[in-house]
Amino acid sequence: MLLDGDEWRARFRGIEAEAWRLETLPQYLVPQEAEEIEAFRAGKRIDPRTYSSSYTEDLKRLRAEGKRKGRVHVLTQPLSEYLRFEFSRYYGPHALAGEDVRILDVTGRGNPLQGVQDFWLFDRSTVVLMHYESDGTQVGRELYEGDPAPFVEYQRIAEAAAVPFLEYVKE
Repeated sequence: MLLDGDEWRARFRGIEAEAWRLETLPQYLVPQEAEEIEAFRAGKRIDPRTYSSSYTEDLKRLRAEGKRKGRVHVLTQPLSEYLRFEFSRYYGPHALAGEDVRILDVTGRGNPLQGVQDFWLFDRSTVVLMHYESDGTQVGRELYEGDPAPFVEYQRIAEAAAVPFLEYVKE
């Protein structure tokens, strides 16, 4: 089943305990980000300590409700331009607002999740596979109909091997 629009947004509204994401690409081409990327290229930066958006406010609400949102991004150095943008525009403010953002840097070492595609895991029971072109353009979201156990294990592996974002950027 392909997910879009209200069906996709309902996955996030229906979180009982946790929504978690694995990201594996060096770039995501998202039309809604075009202006922000251009501003980033022009040198405009945000202060992650004071930045607020509907996403950061939602993170704070989820946290207050005892729910969790997290992600691990698997990457290699040097960082792509998109990852530098994502670090400054999203990961910093989101981590400070309560999202458990982690980085799994596999530069010069084996990737424990080699071949695993991007996905969202909702409440450790529902998996949505994220489909992308090689350039990072999203082409679909698919509700996975199989056993979620392998994805729960991918999450465990990713979180165990990754470093919290705020620690990663201090290094």
